[in-house]
Amino acid sequence: MRIIARRTLVIYADRHPLAKSALNRWANAIEAGEWQSMSGLSASFSGAKVLNADRVRFAVGGGAFRLIAAFDFRRQIAFVKFIGTHQDYDRIDALTVSQF
Repeated sequence: MRIIARRTLVIYADRHPLAKSALNRWANAIEAGEWQSMSGLSASFSGAKVLNADRVRFAVGGGAFRLIAAFDFRRQIAFVKFIGTHQDYDRIDALTVSQF
């Protein structure tokens, strides 16, 4: 699967070094995946929460950070929509946020 806004992950990790290794692990797992549905994706990420038909919230770095991505399974694309701390996440609408 291809990640749109991968550079966003790199920039965020540079600003938040504690998130760097966790974001790299997430990105590597997503890029290695070839899911065809939300159920397949959620089976691979037990801690992920499916928000709607295309969005998933991931707890990154032991839950210190939240990442929201929208998935287009037909085109095999993951769109990074939000990365932030748990506190940042509490201030946004996860279903509509489009930070990047």
